[in-house]
Amino acid sequence: MALKKGGDLIAEFLVKEKIPYVFGICGHGNVGLLDALYKVRDDVKLVSPRHEQTAAHMADGYFRVSHRPAATLTSTGPGSANLIMALAVAQTDSSAVFSITANVPTSQFNRGPFQELNRHHQADFPNVMRPVVKRSFQPTRVEMLPLAMRQAAMTMTSGRPGPVHLDVPYNLFMEEAEVNEEPAWAGFNKRRSGASEEDVSRAVDMMLAAERPALFIGHGVTLSEAGAELTALAQRLSIPVISSPNGMGCLDMRDPLSVGFIGRNGAYPANQTGRHADLVIAIGGRFDDRSASSWKPGYSWNFPWTKLIQVDVDHAELGRNYPPDLGILADAKAFLIQILAELDRRGISGGDRLPAWRASIEGWKAEWAAFVKPGFEAHQSPLRPERIVADCRKVMPDDAIMSFDSGIHHNWFMQFWEARRPQAMLNTWGYSGMGFGPSAILGAKLAAPDRPCVSVCGDGGFTMVPHVLCTAVEYNIPVVWVVWNNFAWGAIRDLQYAYFDGREYGTAFYAGPNNEPYNPDFAAMARSCGVDGYTVTRSEDFGDTLKAAVASNRPALIDVHVDANIRPPGTGSWELPPIPPKEPQFGAAWTPDGR
Repeated sequence: MALKKGGDLIAEFLVKEKIPYVFGICGHGNVGLLDALYKVRDDVKLVSPRHEQTAAHMADGYFRVSHRPAATLTSTGPGSANLIMALAVAQTDSSAVFSITANVPTSQFNRGPFQELNRHHQADFPNVMRPVVKRSFQPTRVEMLPLAMRQAAMTMTSGRPGPVHLDVPYNLFMEEAEVNEEPAWAGFNKRRSGASEEDVSRAVDMMLAAERPALFIGHGVTLSEAGAELTALAQRLSIPVISSPNGMGCLDMRDPLSVGFIGRNGAYPANQTGRHADLVIAIGGRFDDRSASSWKPGYSWNFPWTKLIQVDVDHAELGRNYPPDLGILADAKAFLIQILAELDRRGISGGDRLPAWRASIEGWKAEWAAFVKPGFEAHQSPLRPERIVADCRKVMPDDAIMSFDSGIHHNWFMQFWEARRPQAMLNTWGYSGMGFGPSAILGAKLAAPDRPCVSVCGDGGFTMVPHVLCTAVEYNIPVVWVVWNNFAWGAIRDLQYAYFDGREYGTAFYAGPNNEPYNPDFAAMARSCGVDGYTVTRSEDFGDTLKAAVASNRPALIDVHVDANIRPPGTGSWELPPIPPKEPQFGAAWTPDGR
């Protein structure tokens, strides 16, 4: 039994759990913990951005690249409330974040002190957090801290990872008690659940019997670090790979077996592969509305005509949107290792399989390449969106890390980006929170200081978190922001043009007596913060500017003026009930019975 302050217990826990960063902002409620963190500053670094939302996005980005959790620290009240959207992004995209919030002292519970929420329960902030975390813990005595922290760590990194919440009345930081300390957990990817032998055998039987199989991979493959095993299976059995944005790079997307992203703004070969497959092996993917064309038969998938093997570590995802013919509760890497071992046991070495199926896919790729080629080659001012994607593909090295915000720019990159490695394309996919991309790239760079880190973000999203410039300078984090400047909330403006006869209202940025397109001078804004700033209005200039910004190894921002009237070609569908959905602009829905 050791006599210790609660703040020291928390600081020592972070060291034991190998949590290297705390992203947080000071407040009267957490000064006691800040003092404890000062003692461990050589092992746990405090980074203080200018907004709590960015703190959580930084922790999210750090985890996605390193697969090591980071922590956030906020004070009582509004500072902690600012975490909500960012933690929702982390939860829906399965990122482990250890979120520590301060609350009012236990002696003042239910007395309505400064910043207490008590309408329904005393010190009720855990109820605010509950929908956006895996579990919320609120120890009310110092003796309760060690168990709560160990359970939080286990919850955060076991099974499907996600954020957890530790809400600490701030008197606990300074109070002492004799406690039994808990052992370290540090358990992410250390304990894997596998499939039964019977299910592995049946899955292999189904794969070998299929004439048009396809793999559909999601974030679960990235999280389990199963890229090598996935690549081995795809190449061994000649199975094409469709990827969700958070699964991109697990198979190098320049590999002939990669067919890209599926759904409304997916690649045409991916939608064609999904429509015509007779077996889909889905591993760690959710079949959300955007990657399933709102579950409309024939637009991306054709279940139940197509057989489905669904593998996921989260039982809640099995059969959520499509009942599987074979549902398997297992870690992605464990499952793939088992499948490869079963192929070895049967003496199946692979080879030149499924020539007709591969020929169909190559034909779809050729059709798509011919259709999009003119846009990729055209030069104009303002820039065509394709030119930005093309020059990023040309300039960025294989180990580059890219983050994307919510917006029309993300649609273009989902459709045309070629991720080369896993954990290198960071998306706000499930919750689509604006501000994620410009913020998460800071955490990504701290996780991979020797790799180029570039955030492509919309003008609207960037102006929600412009203070990221300050954080990059304060902590010398040399990232590059490419601001996709189309003077509009472009993705929503496009919906108005598509569904409301072009009645644009509240989606474009205008100012002045003549109602001219307006945005701040982003490059000047960057320079005012000590960040290198560039403005690009000609497509001929973007590639060299990006190359120079990355090479400078300094924080830099490139303000790129983009043509808002060029839209990504829809190859699937997306339904906004009750509005009738649009048909694909390239390709057409297909069902086996012709309906």
